[in-house]
Amino acid sequence: MLTPSNTRKTHILSFAGLIMLVSAFFTPIQAGDLDAKAISQAAGTQASVQEDGVVRIEWSRDDVPVTVDAMPLPPSAGLGSWAAFKAVDNGATVMGDNVVFEDEITPAMDAAFAHGLKVTALHNHFIFDRPPVYFMHIEGHEQDAATLAKGVRAVWDAVKAVREETPRPADRFGGRVPETNRKIYISSLQRILGTKPDVMDGVAKFSFERSATMHGVPVGASMGISTWAAFTSDAKYAAVDGDFAMTADEVQLVMHALRKVGIHIVALHNHMIGGEPFYYFLHFWGKGSPEALAHGVRAALNTQN
Repeated sequence: MLTPSNTRKTHILSFAGLIMLVSAFFTPIQAGDLDAKAISQAAGTQASVQEDGVVRIEWSRDDVPVTVDAMPLPPSAGLGSWAAFKAVDNGATVMGDNVVFEDEITPAMDAAFAHGLKVTALHNHFIFDRPPVYFMHIEGHEQDAATLAKGVRAVWDAVKAVREETPRPADRFGGRVPETNRKIYISSLQRILGTKPDVMDGVAKFSFERSATMHGVPVGASMGISTWAAFTSDAKYAAVDGDFAMTADEVQLVMHALRKVGIHIVALHNHMIGGEPFYYFLHFWGKGSPEALAHGVRAALNTQN
């Protein structure tokens, strides 16, 4: 016979069971719940599951022999591309590093952008390396892991396509070489960029100051916090090189704007430590009509705060 006390206990247990049943249907996916098989299929390569639940894919760059300091470098000594996937509440995140030779940088970057991935660094890991090797770091967020894996595969496929066409890395960009020490007509460039350049040795250099504090001290262009663009050659065909100083929220916007007009991004890194705000620096190179190049630089400037 149930007493009032036993009845209350029964009701409590029944209610607790109902809560457990409902929660089983509505428990969110926890970190570590990634489908390694789906990632493998999407990436076109075998994935491995780490002890912490992270899923990794890797590609050893053994297709191009590399020497460092005249020593043949085994791919296992630092010539490996990889991507690591981790489950998050709204899908998955990926971080990775891609080994790229100079003629692979732009195709790999364009593929990353086309698939919603961010490029977070582009720099060297060695010196006296032949051919020169660069490392393009990427990340992606808020998509399912298979979609992110397809993006990584697109980056690697773009690299492989370059090597299939020319097994040996190229030593220059395509297109003709601008003639140096020729006069540039700066009036149109000045109108587009909205400032007067410094002119020396036939080079027109436009500068745009930014400001920050370093260890509590105000600093600006004279201390290296600036964006600049230098135009070399004549009025019809020129080269432009330079440096963008960017806050974190500006980096992807500037990169996309430059690539949209065909200007190559050749480095992305930091120059200082401890600044407020913290600036990243992007180095670029482009060839073509001086006015078209200036419009490209202007478009990238317009994305900044």
